[in-house]
Formats: sequence, C-alpha cells, structure tokens
Amino acid sequence: MGVAVSGSRLARAVAETGQLGVVSGVALDAVLARRLQRGDPDGQIRAALAHLPVPGAAERILRRYFVPGGLAAGVPFRPTPRLGLQPRPDRDELTVAGNFVEVFLAKQGHRGRIGINFLEKIQLATPAAVYGAMLAGVDAVLMGAGIPAEIPGLLDALSRGEPGVLTVTVAGAATGERHTVEFDPRGSAVATVRPQFLAIVSATVLAAYLTRDPRTAPDGFVLEGPSAGGHSAPPRGTMHRDADGEPIYGPRDRIDLAKVAALGLPFWLAGGHAAGGSLDAARAAGAAGIQVGTAFALCRDSGLAPELRHRMIEQALADRLTVRNVPDASPTGFPFKVVQLGGTLADDEIYRARSRRCDLGYLRTPFRRPDGAVGYRCPAEPADSYVRKGGAIEDTPSRRCLCNGLVAAIGLAQHGRDGSAEPPLLTLGQNLEFLPGLIARSGPDFSAADVVAHLLRPPAEPVSTSGTGGSVSRPSRPG
Repeated sequence: MGVAVSGSRLARAVAETGQLGVVSGVALDAVLARRLQRGDPDGQIRAALAHLPVPGAAERILRRYFVPGGLAAGVPFRPTPRLGLQPRPDRDELTVAGNFVEVFLAKQGHRGRIGINFLEKIQLATPAAVYGAMLAGVDAVLMGAGIPAEIPGLLDALSRGEPGVLTVTVAGAATGERHTVEFDPRGSAVATVRPQFLAIVSATVLAAYLTRDPRTAPDGFVLEGPSAGGHSAPPRGTMHRDADGEPIYGPRDRIDLAKVAALGLPFWLAGGHAAGGSLDAARAAGAAGIQVGTAFALCRDSGLAPELRHRMIEQALADRLTVRNVPDASPTGFPFKVVQLGGTLADDEIYRARSRRCDLGYLRTPFRRPDGAVGYRCPAEPADSYVRKGGAIEDTPSRRCLCNGLVAAIGLAQHGRDGSAEPPLLTLGQNLEFLPGLIARSGPDFSAADVVAHLLRPPAEPVSTSGTGGSVSRPSRPG
C-alpha cells in the first residue's frame, strides 16, 4: 500500500465505472497539511474542509497549515503531530479532517461507492481516521497487515455516536496489561452510517478465526496472495529465502478457497489478478470478484509523481523493471515490495547517504519502558536512538523509512534545512505481465477507466476491477 497513490481522483475515477473505488487511508493527516502548505492551488481541499461537520476544525487547520501561494521551493513543511497513546485534540482533529477530505472528494460527481483502506499496524490513528472517513459517508472500510478483530465493534460504536476504543499492542507489556486508544465523536454531534468492513487476510485460519465470533466477523474478505504490492505476510513457519534474498512461499501459504467459501461471506481475490480471464476464474472459484492495485497505480489518475510513474512504465515495457519482496525493508517486520528504480530508496547508495530520521512516525512501535511508561521506537530511526530505547541493533540494517519514502513518491517530499529532499520509495505488485496488452489497447498514458475496460473484457482478452492502492471489484456488472 502506498500513501495517497489511490487518492480521491483515482478512487472517484474507478467508482464512476461502477466499481468500488478505494482510497488509501495511510498518513492522510500529513498529506492534507502538506497540500495546504503547497497552497491548495485548485481550492479543492479548502472546499472540502468547508463541509467538515466538526465545529471550528477547518478554521484551526487552515490557520495552522494553509500557505497562500505555497511554500517556496526547498522550504521544509511544517511538521504534524505524531501518533501516541496520550490524547491530543489537534492531532485527532487533523486525522479526522485528512480522512474526511479524501473520501469527500472521492465521492463527488457520481453515485458510485467509495471505500478506504487502513493498515492494522497503524493502530494509534485508526479510531480518528475511521471516523473522519465515516463523516464523509465512506461505504466500506478495508484493513490488512494484522488481525483486525476489533474493527467491527469500532465501526458499531462510532456509528452510534459513542466513543470508539481500540486495543494497542505495546511491546514488552506485562501479562494482563492493556493499552487503548480512544476517539470520542460526540463533539461533532453528527450521525454516521456504519460502512461495510472487509478484512484483508492471507491465511485461511485467520478468516476462520474472525468469523468465529459475531463481534469480530467482517462483512467479507479480501484474500491477498504474496505477489500483491506493499506489505505481505511472511511465509508460515521458518522463513527460507531464494538466491535473491526473497521469501519462499509454499503450500502452507496458499489460501483454501473452498474453506473460505464455506464461511458464508463474500470474498475477493487480490495479488496478481490483472491478467486476462482472472475475474471469470475468480468467480468460478466462488469469489465475488477481484482486487487490483498495480494497474491503477500506473494509470494517469494515480497519485504517483508522473515522472516516477512514466519511468516505471518505460522500464517495465523494456523488461527492465524489477519488484523485489524485501523481508527487512519495512520497519513493521513484514516483507515489503520495493520497486528497484534508480534515484529512489531502493538504491543502496541513496539509502546509505540519507540521514536517518523519524519525523512522521506512523510505523513506530509502542513499547513498555522499565518504569512502566510507554515509549515509541522504529528500526528505521537513527540506530543509536533505537538501541537506547531497548531495540536490537540487528533490527536496524536495511530498514527503509517507508513513511517519508512513500510520501515523497506522491511529490510531497520533506526538505532538510540544506534544501535536500527525502528520496522516494515505490511499491508495486510483482506481476506486471498485464501491462503490454493494456498499453497496446490504450497507450502508455492510460486512465483508470481504461484499466477497468481492460479488466472487464471477456476471457479471450483481459478482465477485473481495482483494490488496495486502487479499488475492489463488486460482484455485479458495472452500473
């Protein structure tokens, strides 16, 4: 999953075709603040903020972050509050607003459906982020990269106008010790409709576990294979690597579709399903449809910086683009797909030349200090700082700052005092075989609508819809 790669423009374009357009819900507070500091040249963000039903919030956010005409080139962005367990109204307000704005803009001008995708690993942001999306009328919430057992209850509480509480994993916490993060929506006094919840899972056993109790059961599943972009689950059991250092997946990592179907909930297949016939094959296996991200990430409606997108397409067509599943790139410890593109954090020389910092902090891990207080650390921060906080030095080599790298990939890189910009980091799925056929029909500057048309063609030609960085298919035909 990227940051705002599947933003409002892409999700709206997909929804206009009759499919479910999905907004990426990661770091939208920082995205909102930085776009305002860029001057919001088309005025869309300020127009959306005018509809935010939280008294005084829009005015406070504009006063703090909006820069008429935008910051001068190379000037650092004003920082945003980092996530934490302790309540902080300005942080929650910005998180609510960022998610509201992206979903609100995605829903304009059509009657289609819009979803939002969150990472379970970013627990500290979830209650406020979910509520912001719900205020904008989001139709579906998707979540993966963890066990989202408490999300159905969170959606229930927030839709009733009650405080939403989520358990937070704290490393080293004592047995029986529970830490939570809470968001109280009563300040907005606005009723919201409960969206559907789709759990993104990569194991049959997790799907079965979630459906065991009505309090944890989702409304459906996205079954994600290891070739999908962004984070993927590590192989079950002991991890073995191939000659390139990538994880080797085996029979234990295959999802049993028949067993998932027997759970009685609709499911969509994700990861490598943009080729011809994929949608029909998925439906024949009992799926409601498929989820596609990479094809949409490369379309012109994507939030990726155009220069980076064009370079990836050019190299892919020349069969020179590699996407590696790197086990130790992400601070989360999950394998992460990294596009091997020069000038990005995939380049070891650029990685080593970058000053390690943790100024966004979405992937920081809460940990219990010796005195019982909670601290925060990230293996991608300066190594001496991480070790001082009790982290192991062997966790730090090769860790990329996903927060800064993914935000830089959409053209919102932070600048240092010397004017240097954070280098981008790019992620895609590993199956790019669909691309030549799509470009042969639609040209290299293809749109989201072109992708949907490509995916919905009969089996003799390509078929499907969009997903976690793009969007998810609906079980019925478009419209």
